[in-house]
Amino acid sequence: MLQSWNRVAFAHWPVAPAAVQATLPAGLEVDTFGGDAWIGLVAFDMRRIRLPGMPAVPYFGSFPETNVRTYVKDASGRPGVWFYSLDITRLAPVAVARLGYRLPYMWSQMDIAEDLDLITYTARRRWPRAENAQSEFGVCRGASIPDDEVDDLERFLTARWGLYTMLGSLAYAPVDHPAWPLHHARLCRLDDGLVAAAGFEGLTKHQPLVHYSPGVDVRIGLPKRLDT
Repeated sequence: MLQSWNRVAFAHWPVAPAAVQATLPAGLEVDTFGGDAWIGLVAFDMRRIRLPGMPAVPYFGSFPETNVRTYVKDASGRPGVWFYSLDITRLAPVAVARLGYRLPYMWSQMDIAEDLDLITYTARRRWPRAENAQSEFGVCRGASIPDDEVDDLERFLTARWGLYTMLGSLAYAPVDHPAWPLHHARLCRLDDGLVAAAGFEGLTKHQPLVHYSPGVDVRIGLPKRLDT
């Protein structure tokens, strides 16, 4: 699939590796930086989902998304993303992604509002229901970070070229895109229940590391089981 990820906000919290490892399926190991695992709340504007050589899917191919994620590696050491939830506004793509990729997509009422340098992402989960599964996440974007000044932690948190899922057993799908054009950012608003709904109660009371990106174009391959 081809798609564009635009107006992307990243908030990341360090977590004890054992707390994350306990949530992962067999075959995955939590990936750490500086001795910490990381939980991310990532919100963006998904645009122009399409197959190669085909036009973008009207209506169903563009929508907001907010996901909760962590960073992992398989037995070979290959890094990737493990998703706890992915909230979007279109029910049909939820069904397709759950069936095709076995990813935990959720159907939510969502919006993105922009006021000068403040971008606010809101989500209220409709299905499947979870107590307090809603989010109001606002970031104030700052100056761009020159490529040669992006540090190792920033690359660790954003330069992820694959995702893991379960297709009966562990599976991997490659993700290809240019390096993120990153901006400094600060948290201007956060009233979030999605991270807690993913099993990390109380984490968002702490100050996160925040970044912003105008976005990238992305190619996502089909997932393949690692035992075949």
